Amino acid sequence: MIQLENLDFLMGKSVEKGLKRIAVACPYGEDTLGAVCEAHKVGIVDAILIGQEDKIRDKASEMGLSLNGISLIDERDDYSATEKTVKMVSSGDADLLMKGLVKTAVLLKAVLNKDWGLRSGSLLSHLVLVEIGPLGRVLGVTDGGMNMYPDLNAKAQIIQNAVGCYHNLGVDEPKVAVLAAVEAVNPDMPATLDAAALTQMASRGQITGCLVDGPLALDNAVSPEAAAIKGIKSPVAGNADLLMVPDIESGNMVGKTAMFLAGCRTAGVILGARKPIVMTSRFDSMDTKLLSIALGAAIS
Repeated sequence: MIQLENLDFLMGKSVEKGLKRIAVACPYGEDTLGAVCEAHKVGIVDAILIGQEDKIRDKASEMGLSLNGISLIDERDDYSATEKTVKMVSSGDADLLMKGLVKTAVLLKAVLNKDWGLRSGSLLSHLVLVEIGPLGRVLGVTDGGMNMYPDLNAKAQIIQNAVGCYHNLGVDEPKVAVLAAVEAVNPDMPATLDAAALTQMASRGQITGCLVDGPLALDNAVSPEAAAIKGIKSPVAGNADLLMVPDIESGNMVGKTAMFLAGCRTAGVILGARKPIVMTSRFDSMDTKLLSIALGAAIS
């Protein structure tokens, strides 16, 4: 079975998939503009930048970036720029969408527009790939960015979205650990009940294309030694590819702990829309945004 060892594979994978067109709403930040220009330079994307053209050109000049070969569409209002960006992706004029310096709520309102948005009938969810140096592999974490307190049905959809992404990356049967604070089912801990139900749903074919086990605590999900000490025998325990977290708070903390305390590299994408959405945070580095573009391009 294929296991992702580091995030550098995303660059090659995205180039291998062929040049994709990315539409970027309001790319005024240095990290966003720099990442898009680099992705264009190395042949991952053909970029279309929508927003205040003079502001974009001034920022590129300030950074010493070349905009040769990159299309710019002048739109003075951020709301209109966001709407135009989403419409370009929805119409097929672009293959993926990226958020620049525009509020998340504004972007999602456009994405979810019933007439020209990117609705697919599936739940939108966030997946972040985290390069864990000490483990020598990449772990996926979902959903620490979209769904606050998903119920059982939503959790099943979140897993299925992430599994589809893994399939596109070449992992045919990802191992999914459904996390809780403990690995034993406890009626007083709802996360353990959902984890056990999701495991059973996978065994009955209600969740497909992956191996699912839970509840698992974080240690015995990623450490074979921890799983062995606790006597957990499972193809997932100790070797998880994907961590399904109970809620947005735990997922957000896992992701930010990896980034800010352990210095891990990450790449994130919104799944469940008709096209991938690269929606990074303002504090994310240029490397994170470049890798996120590569991830979106690789699965589009």
